[in-house]
Amino acid sequence: MSQPIVWVHGDCLSPDNPALQAYPDAPAIWVWDEALIEEWQLSLKRITFIYECLLELPVIIRRGNIAQEVVAFAQAHHADLVVTVASPSPRFDNICDEIEKSLKLEVLEVAPFFDYDGYIDLKRFSRYWKVAEKYVWE
Repeated sequence: MSQPIVWVHGDCLSPDNPALQAYPDAPAIWVWDEALIEEWQLSLKRITFIYECLLELPVIIRRGNIAQEVVAFAQAHHADLVVTVASPSPRFDNICDEIEKSLKLEVLEVAPFFDYDGYIDLKRFSRYWKVAEKYVWE
């Protein structure tokens, strides 16, 4: 039987996160992606919003290299499985590849907020919402 940990990332900051729901007793981790914060020039307002969301989740908060921090967290908890949810982020696959060099990885699907096939700029919530609200309120 596997001993899991849950890796929570920015594409599913919800108590309804399928990984948290599937493994409610597993230790969970969030890692601030400093490279992404720098690359996307995230505002203090957005960082504060993310932090407030994290305060509502049963996660340990770390910062640094995501894959390295997740693996270290798993090792500290004697876990052999990392459970997370899928992400459209281009960085996600690379992080998963790094984690899988050391541990098993289970990626759960998350139900889409709305059905949409086109491009959405995920750097700003307002740009996402401008597209999403047309589908959500129909």
